[in-house]
Amino acid sequence: MRRILLLLAALAAGDVAHAFDAFQAAGIDDRPAAVLPADLVFTEADGRRTRLGAIGNGKPVLFAPVLHRCPNICGVTLSGLMQAIAVQQYRPGRDFSVVAFGIAPEEGPDAAAETLQELRRRFPALSRQGVHALTGTRAEIEAVTDALGYRYARDDATGEYAHVAAVAALTPDGRLSRWLYGLAPAPDDVELALTEAGGGVIGGLAERLLILCYHYDPETGRYSPAIRTALRLAGGLTVGAGGLALALAFRRERRRGREEGA
Repeated sequence: MRRILLLLAALAAGDVAHAFDAFQAAGIDDRPAAVLPADLVFTEADGRRTRLGAIGNGKPVLFAPVLHRCPNICGVTLSGLMQAIAVQQYRPGRDFSVVAFGIAPEEGPDAAAETLQELRRRFPALSRQGVHALTGTRAEIEAVTDALGYRYARDDATGEYAHVAAVAALTPDGRLSRWLYGLAPAPDDVELALTEAGGGVIGGLAERLLILCYHYDPETGRYSPAIRTALRLAGGLTVGAGGLALALAFRRERRRGREEGA
């Protein structure tokens, strides 16, 4: 009897040791300025083969690792991203590209096509240009996710994947600029991330100056107001400079009037 109990205890300990830990398996490692393997080729939703580095077409990219046939949050993540995109100034295709990057090697172009169909059903104004859904082999996918520091794993017991809901902002040359975490990034955060990733390719002077007035919090994946004292000082200097200019103009007018009277 004692041997049976010991055997059961050993088996239970083995089960615990090999239990799938989603929180340990999924995460994002800090990889500042990580570079994507641009020469890798992936399959688009229509079956075309596309080189990863060509997708941005010289513009920033919002890169979302997802399951195309996800039973959980991936559809919500993409919808939240599209909702944020819809109410900020930059437009897919014209200013940047969006990539729904399939992390499950068992999914093919038909699954990617379902992702695009659902997005276009929910967002009929969505441009058909600049929005991509990709699939690839395990080796190709892992080369990309490893480069980005994006960790995920499949639970063989359930067949589901543990992964983080996040979107990477990539520069036009495929370098990681920022991660935006969560199911629905704020429109302002999307716009700021694109401006920063664009490095002057998109956005005017006002947007680039706004970047200087915000700091990025890597813990939350959000931008937040910073250096408010500096902003108030800058505002005071602007008002002061305007008042000084008015005073000088008034002084010149008075002097001109005296000279004309003389």
